[in-house]
Amino acid sequence: MITGLESKFVAWFPWLTPWAKLFRSSGSFWGTLDTFTAMETETETSPDIEQRSEQPLANRTIIVTRPRAQSAEFAAQLESYGARVIACPTIEIVEPESFAPLDEAIENLYGYDWLVFTSVNGVEFFMRRLAACGVDVSELDELRVCAIGEATANRLRDASVHVDVVPEQFKAEGVFAALEKYVGGGEGLRGRCFLIPRAAVARDYLPRALEAVGARVDTIAAYRTIKPQTTDLGRLSAMLLGGAVDCITFTSSSTVTNFAQLFDTTDLHKLLDGIVVACIGDITAETAGRYNLRTDVQPSEFTTPALAQAIANYYAKR
Repeated sequence: MITGLESKFVAWFPWLTPWAKLFRSSGSFWGTLDTFTAMETETETSPDIEQRSEQPLANRTIIVTRPRAQSAEFAAQLESYGARVIACPTIEIVEPESFAPLDEAIENLYGYDWLVFTSVNGVEFFMRRLAACGVDVSELDELRVCAIGEATANRLRDASVHVDVVPEQFKAEGVFAALEKYVGGGEGLRGRCFLIPRAAVARDYLPRALEAVGARVDTIAAYRTIKPQTTDLGRLSAMLLGGAVDCITFTSSSTVTNFAQLFDTTDLHKLLDGIVVACIGDITAETAGRYNLRTDVQPSEFTTPALAQAIANYYAKR
């Protein structure tokens, strides 16, 4: 028999009926959860459990929608506060449909004044193509380089690439303001040529703002974000249905959009009713709002350590 919260979910999403019945017949949610991807890998001793019970996220289950390859560090940060972390990647980072435009830009680096990297992913894929094209990293020495976030900047430095500008704000508006400040105003950007290797789908604010002051901008796909093919929607539904999820985290607009697409809905409020929604920044929160979600937790600094800290602070006050 399906009762209570399960009946609401089945009414909203009729295709969940078989899973709801399976969940009820199993008698235990955790039997279903254990087959999902839990990030914890070490066996805990009794002292470990006792210590975790005193932490702000003890007995809290948090879903991480970040790409699987990039979720380990964020999961470890959450686990350090006592959380049980479940990996549910809603995006996968893959190569662009063609590297031809990026390769052409790399072969003509002399035509650019600035390189702007908006993420670690952009750096990773750009550096791979740089090597594939047989271009030495020293060819970047003559260009000015801007990186969004310290993680992006550090990845560049690890690759022996100098970084001239790291904006204080980790979003397009902050990048433009930082570039403007660096060159002494918008006039200093006029006539400059910018190469921005980034995701195939991204906001247009930065290139438009640069073009508005007379700069030339080439935005080229260095990678794509797609929906992963391995998400077990049935077990994810069972987790939400069983009320065993305390918090869900979104670290980009793509994670929100793809999560909604998994459930073929434009309204996530009913699905995530009673679950704390944590977004890494205001752009992601804005996207969540378009799917009728209220953001409960948002850090002032748009990084995963700050997001983990903000979630811990949220629960510490409850």
